[in-house]
Amino acid sequence: MTTEPSRYHRRVAEEKRTAIIEAATGLFLEKGYDGASLARIAESAGVSKATLFKRFPTKAALFDAIVTEYWRPGGGERPEPDPGDLRAGLTGIGNGYADLLTRPGMVSLYRIVIAEAPRFPELGRAQFDLGKMPYFTSVRRYLEAARDTGTARFEDADTAATQFLGMIADYVLWPRMLLVDWSPSPVAVQRAVAEAVATMEARYGVRDAGREDAARR
Repeated sequence: MTTEPSRYHRRVAEEKRTAIIEAATGLFLEKGYDGASLARIAESAGVSKATLFKRFPTKAALFDAIVTEYWRPGGGERPEPDPGDLRAGLTGIGNGYADLLTRPGMVSLYRIVIAEAPRFPELGRAQFDLGKMPYFTSVRRYLEAARDTGTARFEDADTAATQFLGMIADYVLWPRMLLVDWSPSPVAVQRAVAEAVATMEARYGVRDAGREDAARR
């Protein structure tokens, strides 16, 4: 007899986890991090307190799970972009970042952190360490690979990654923190990503000298 959980039980467990995370996010936003009890979250999610405490024994553990969930790329892990094609690689990374920032609930997550961080600095640390930093690290790693391949030239990978992600977030995310009706179309978001890529190419891209020589002949 196998001890592995059945597909049905795995699906039920995942549905419960999703319900808990959605309920916690809503209550954190409505009541504040301190004002939303685990018991109330369990009730809102439609699960028993025992089920909730088994999965998330503390509120901090639940918030960590929320951050990790929202920063997980949709559609599973994506293949590493080709460092030999800076435009294509940055476009893929930029569109993936825009997808994350426009994911339902991401703005709510940021609002929770901004509102509660003065009293609960661990929330800001979780958002940074579990969410933004891993994504930032992946972008920096790609830029370093592009530099090693010869398609990019820069002195500081951290600065280059910060500039690229900042150009996208300044259009896609931050206006939504203040303007409830800010909802750029998918075409507008893609255009913002394309402009960020073009700026990075102009600043850090290395032209293919061999191709330029061939074009002159």
